[in-house]
Amino acid sequence: MSDPVADIVADVVATTRRGTAVYGLNRFHAPWGVRVPPGRLASFHVVTAGACWLVPDGGEPIRLTRGDAVLVLADVGHVLADTPGRPTRSMEELIGGPLGETVPAEVRIDGPGPLTGLVCGGYLLDGGPRHPLTALLPPVVRVGAAQAQGSGLAAAVDLLTAEVDRSDPGSRAVVGTLLDLLIVYLLRAWLAAPGAPGDGWLRALRDPAVGQALALVHAEPARPWTVAALARAVGTPRATFARRFTALTGRAPMAYVTEWRMTVAARLLREGREPLREIAGRVGYDSEFAFARAFKRAVGESPGRYRQRTGR
Repeated sequence: MSDPVADIVADVVATTRRGTAVYGLNRFHAPWGVRVPPGRLASFHVVTAGACWLVPDGGEPIRLTRGDAVLVLADVGHVLADTPGRPTRSMEELIGGPLGETVPAEVRIDGPGPLTGLVCGGYLLDGGPRHPLTALLPPVVRVGAAQAQGSGLAAAVDLLTAEVDRSDPGSRAVVGTLLDLLIVYLLRAWLAAPGAPGDGWLRALRDPAVGQALALVHAEPARPWTVAALARAVGTPRATFARRFTALTGRAPMAYVTEWRMTVAARLLREGREPLREIAGRVGYDSEFAFARAFKRAVGESPGRYRQRTGR
């Protein structure tokens, strides 16, 4: 049976990144320190052997051990090291090129100390509209092995750990798929953590009426939704539905519909070559003019300019 939480989180991930994950296997023997600069790449790190420390710029050191997974937002520079305070080398120096463009199969730092194994990589984020769920993310999203135990995240980490050491045909494609799953499961585990800023969204996604409404909007952004139509579709009185939707998501129902339509439209603009009138229709607008006006209001530039700036 489909999991509505995973489905919506997967939608959000897919529409806010560009392309697939880039990654590499790192084997670092102490002493070592690596700096990852801020940029447009959201970084992830999975500890496959040993332990290390992550130190975000301006933040406290975070100890990571085998099985831990962490997502660092794009604008947060950070250091990975066997112990805090180590001299560092830049990740770009180690991989021999810009982050997100150069993808070596493996990076090594030799030394006399213990080994730390890491799968490190990132997702290039789109500069378009941000989903309200991603706006709640802290600078560093960490889910420890113990917290992930028995979840899809733990299974993804175990499979990833086993797969990165293989040289079988197709292994890189398998790892890429696992990384997509890993990010979805990581965010879902973060949502489920007690007191997480996104716990309202978790309740929204699991709410029988609000969760179903979100799924409908995500599945059919072109449908002529109104608050009344959504309320009827989920079998809830209009006023009750609108009040509950707003309380859980922090957005009025139609504001969310518009935000999701613009998020979908941004992805279509940067990844395809469909005419604007077709994209307008796919996200619920009868006229290209009305779509262009709504898009500019949400994104700050016209659809044509956005496509020119972000398209492949």
